Amino acid sequence: MQTARFISLVALAASAALAGCSTTASVTKPADGATASTAESRHAVDASYQETLDRLYASTPGSRELVAKARGVLVFPRVISAGLVIGGAYGEGELREHGHVEGYYRTTTGSVGWQIGAQSRAIVILFQTEDALQRFKASKGWSGGVDASVAVLTAGANGALDANASQAPTAAFIMTNAGLMAGATLEGTKITRIDE
Repeated sequence: MQTARFISLVALAASAALAGCSTTASVTKPADGATASTAESRHAVDASYQETLDRLYASTPGSRELVAKARGVLVFPRVISAGLVIGGAYGEGELREHGHVEGYYRTTTGSVGWQIGAQSRAIVILFQTEDALQRFKASKGWSGGVDASVAVLTAGANGALDANASQAPTAAFIMTNAGLMAGATLEGTKITRIDE
């Protein structure tokens, strides 16, 4: 009886935590039976793309210059993660090349281990070389840490970006409402194109 109450309380706490999570964007996984490529979903991603970059620019000096130099910029305005021993994450985003929409993508991550709760974050991936961008676009499903090494950018105590990481062929910013996440990784993150 005590175990059933405990499990119920944990499930209730996870639900409450998920309900309270947000970043400024409002992109969510489509309901059962709906497709991720609906006009409504794409419109939400389009609207949130620039908002996410504006938050990045405001919180991270030097980020605007890195984004401007990138061959392609993939933005996931809202990636929701939740877990109760088994966890997962889902988000939708858009890839732009030279300011033009190239395609829409989804990201998913699964994990197993002691975990409880939920969070929302935004992910900005910069393809800084033409080769890195073309390898990403040619893939049928791309995994961070497997198909490419992704340097997750962080800011030092002085606010400057890590110079070595900013030179990597593929680099990423991972943000919460408070700013860049420390110690974040894209290992195990799967990104796939949303077919038309």
